[in-house]
Amino acid sequence: MTTSVIDLHAPYKERVADALNNKHLKTALNRSTVRMSAQRISAMGAVDGQTLRNQVRQMKEHVIANLPDLLEQLESNIQANGGQVHWAQDGAEVNRIVLEIARKANVQKVIKSKSMATEEVHLNDALEAAGMQVVETDLGEYIIQLNHEPPSHIVAPVIHRRLEDIAQIMQDKLDMPPTLDPEVMCAVARVKLREEFLKADMGVSGCNFAIAETGTICTVTNEGNGRMTSGMPRVYVVIMGIEKIVPTPEDAFLQYQALCRSATGQNFSVYLSMTSSPRQPGDADGPEEFHVVLLDNGRTDMLEKGYGEALMCIRCGACLNVCPVYREIGGHAYGSTYSGPIGAVISPILHTDVTNSEKLPHASTLCGACREACPVKIDLPRLLLDLRSDQVQAEQGSWFDKVAMQGFVQTMTSRARYENAGKLASVGSNLLAGLTGGNIKFMPPPLTAWTNSRNFPPFAKHSFRELWQERTSRRKEISGERTTPPAP
Repeated sequence: MTTSVIDLHAPYKERVADALNNKHLKTALNRSTVRMSAQRISAMGAVDGQTLRNQVRQMKEHVIANLPDLLEQLESNIQANGGQVHWAQDGAEVNRIVLEIARKANVQKVIKSKSMATEEVHLNDALEAAGMQVVETDLGEYIIQLNHEPPSHIVAPVIHRRLEDIAQIMQDKLDMPPTLDPEVMCAVARVKLREEFLKADMGVSGCNFAIAETGTICTVTNEGNGRMTSGMPRVYVVIMGIEKIVPTPEDAFLQYQALCRSATGQNFSVYLSMTSSPRQPGDADGPEEFHVVLLDNGRTDMLEKGYGEALMCIRCGACLNVCPVYREIGGHAYGSTYSGPIGAVISPILHTDVTNSEKLPHASTLCGACREACPVKIDLPRLLLDLRSDQVQAEQGSWFDKVAMQGFVQTMTSRARYENAGKLASVGSNLLAGLTGGNIKFMPPPLTAWTNSRNFPPFAKHSFRELWQERTSRRKEISGERTTPPAP
């Protein structure tokens, strides 16, 4: 039986330690993130990728600057098309609204297309607690639901599992004969899921983007489950973060290009499903009821606190695939619905119950790879630094951090103290290195966090300043010898 190895409610350091000690996790992450990153580079290189990024960013800046007006326009057009719009301040309100819709329609079974917003508010738990059966229909989401795990990636929810793990889950839960053939495994899942589609009373999905001008909800998938979720059940409910909006159809297809190329390295996804209304007279299919729930849950707080740039994210997952921290620990170690660099920015601000969310802005090397990969050019390293600064201003840092920073400031504001500190570090580190054979293999806490996983090289025996002074003196001596005339 394959089960989750990370407790999302455990302390942050414990989650990270569990991830690092999972011998199969690194294998699974390397297989997927390296491939997805290469595919993104190829797909963006096939077009003028920089121009596309600039255009999408310009459009998203317009959205953030005009968000209230665009949301009102979207609401008006959805209602004009025959749909219903609901506003939710937080996750509890989303769950209450969806439960009311489901109870009025006498819903027993719910099918879902992949949705990070519903994961954010724990909608599945609320529906199941009310006695309804909930089935995820995205293949990756379906597999981790069978194993009682949350997704670990924005785009690839089962990225943390190897093919061997997935096969074992399907053997245990679906009575699948032993096999590692992906075609056979997909066929087994397809047969099971088709039964669920035919029996469902309500479909629930997220929203990749909504078009304000037409009142159209757009979902991007490669499996067709999004289209069946929106078209087959009697009731269709969309959970949409308020930032997931574009002004016009032209803007929608601009973002669609950037999303597909950045998320999966495709020119276009297999399916782009667009829903503007409930079933109309003469329609062959479609829902009898069409509901859109607009979710805030801390998003307006981001705007008020100066983190509105993070709301431009189109949830492609590109920043996760290139992040050296995510590649080491995976998504579950973050303890949040949203992991990687973007998760480290938004999770501490969203109204969620993430354990030790204040630690997440420090889960970054600030290397800038996420900024270079982002199709909207979000400056994630700067936002992470801003969050760290906010924590210092709010005095949330540890006692050691405060003392260390005060010592650093005192040292850097005096040339004599700076030079003496360098000499002391050189002498001390070289003495330790001499005892352990060239590199320092152990240092006392909190520096053990470094030496537990790698050696620490000693400081140079001579500083750059000393070497430069020595070189300058030699050059002066040589120059003096050449210019002094020989004795008669």
